Amino acid sequence: MSGYSNEPTKLQEFAVDAVAKFGYPADSKISLLNLSENATFKVTDSTTGLDTILRIHRPFYHSKQAIQSELDWVQSLREIQLVRTPAILPAGSGEQIILAKDSTGEERHAVMFEFMPGVEPTEERMVDDFKTLGAITARLHDQSKQWSRPSNFSRFTWDYETALGPNGHWGSWRDGLAMGPTELEILGRLSDTLKSRLERYGKSEDRFGLVHADMRLANLLVAGSDVTVIDFDDCGLSWFMYDLGSSVSFIEDHPLVPEMTASWVDGYRSVSPLSKEEEVELPTFILFRRLLLVAWVGSHQDTDTGKEMGANFTKVSCELAENYLSKFA
Repeated sequence: MSGYSNEPTKLQEFAVDAVAKFGYPADSKISLLNLSENATFKVTDSTTGLDTILRIHRPFYHSKQAIQSELDWVQSLREIQLVRTPAILPAGSGEQIILAKDSTGEERHAVMFEFMPGVEPTEERMVDDFKTLGAITARLHDQSKQWSRPSNFSRFTWDYETALGPNGHWGSWRDGLAMGPTELEILGRLSDTLKSRLERYGKSEDRFGLVHADMRLANLLVAGSDVTVIDFDDCGLSWFMYDLGSSVSFIEDHPLVPEMTASWVDGYRSVSPLSKEEEVELPTFILFRRLLLVAWVGSHQDTDTGKEMGANFTKVSCELAENYLSKFA
């Protein structure tokens, strides 16, 4: 579980303590923006009027070293200006990650980021925006393949076992909402087919490496011609094509997904080669992500997204699975 649904007061306490430790005036305005794996706040400095973004990490998910590894990658991308992504704002002590406390003495990690202008891409622009997204993704992959990661680099691996196994990072898809015998049977066949296809596809260095792993439109900010990539919190080791799967998170059944995928491929190929075999397997990565999200919805029933998805998410997942299996099983 995300562990956040019934603790708005607690979260506010963490945020107030973090804002003080990052050196902001005590009367700065703190507004909750988003609650998912982590809590994200907008902080307005009462002296300068400048906005920043504060992220309070949920407990028992990422270690401090894992968070630092994420920030190291973000910093490396910023240094070569490969993509637009927010600057990491350290505390006065120079630390990028601080420990925020609540009134009980519980501690959680907190990070401060630059506030970036822009809005999430709108639905009517999705096909065009996926071309931009494909190009951005290709640039990230090229850098990822060449970047020498620090020796103590530590991030999750998102492969079959860690995503869809019984002890997956987001729980087991078998514990998804409204999971009866029929649903278990259909999604079980999907899981088996994904496993065999991914084993055949393999984890060679040109196919498997460090990826953003949550490249959906909600994590893009569009301001005019500028596109900013945010929220590297799920970044880790996975198949590079998994980034396309994550791009259509929660909208896998949208009628424009085939067009969006084709647009993404065009954008990707404008930057970097994409083999026919990789392109053919893109539906596998879409269904891989979808089944992982069945697990996420089941283990995050108390979040806004979990409530919004509800039991229908499993029903639609089964329909998507049957369609996929009719072509790929």
